[in-house]
Amino acid sequence: MGTSWSARIVDAPANAQAEIEAVLARIVAEMSHWEPGSDISRFNRSVMGRWQPLPPQFLHVLSAALDLARASSGAFDPAMGLLADLWGFGPAGSREWLPEAHAVAEALAVSGAGHIELDPAGRRARRLTPAQLDFSGIAKGFAVDAVAERLLGAGVPDFLVEIGGELRGEGIRPDGQPWWVDLEPVPGARLAPIRVALHGLSVATSGDYRRAFTHGGRSYAHTLDPRTGRPLENGVASVSVLHAQAMLADAWATALGVLGGAGIALAEREGLAAHMVMRDGTGFAEHLSPALQAMLD
Repeated sequence: MGTSWSARIVDAPANAQAEIEAVLARIVAEMSHWEPGSDISRFNRSVMGRWQPLPPQFLHVLSAALDLARASSGAFDPAMGLLADLWGFGPAGSREWLPEAHAVAEALAVSGAGHIELDPAGRRARRLTPAQLDFSGIAKGFAVDAVAERLLGAGVPDFLVEIGGELRGEGIRPDGQPWWVDLEPVPGARLAPIRVALHGLSVATSGDYRRAFTHGGRSYAHTLDPRTGRPLENGVASVSVLHAQAMLADAWATALGVLGGAGIALAEREGLAAHMVMRDGTGFAEHLSPALQAMLD
């Protein structure tokens, strides 16, 4: 996944690291589009219209991603791989030039969740166009959940798991305190830190500072707007979401960031605990959803 992982485990079993690495290796083998032999890479090379059998975890993540695409009115979309490549954020590698408008339009026309057909009962899916799946906005969160569930299943109740900045805390620390963490700050933003207790809770952050490239003196962030096929231009610097499932925190953080100011309204309707930082002229403004404000009160 191109990132690191860590875990703080109270009374960790001797084989904890090996167990975690095994869980992550299986997820990479299924969902990393950076690995040519992965299940997602094979799906992206499959013949259009031909059903492809899916491993259970892959099916679960794809189903959740498609559900969230509908719930967010397309602000989150797991089938934007062609656009990610076009902008230099995919396996094809970075670009030294901006894609032509006609190339973006052509890729957008055949991309998107609407071109992926899922048959949950048959545990299979197919692509109806050259659309390519990209789980970058959901797989890290799922991996956090998968590691957490493996630890819980092994009778380990107290831990904090982190993958690429996405975290999930269960139980308590040795001192009896919950796992306190600060929401990831935006570089250069002089905002008061927000500290939350991860006790059966996860947090994920999507920020425009995490991965970007500069061209012609302008920065282009890695998060694409599925509706335009272009990097975000809505002033959102970061979004953090707290949720019981890291997978959904991860995906919702991306979706709310795409929606910008309308994202907080959607967070309120969905009952999401969300924190958004927006660039406001030379400074920053922050917005807290009612659910997060209630959690902090």
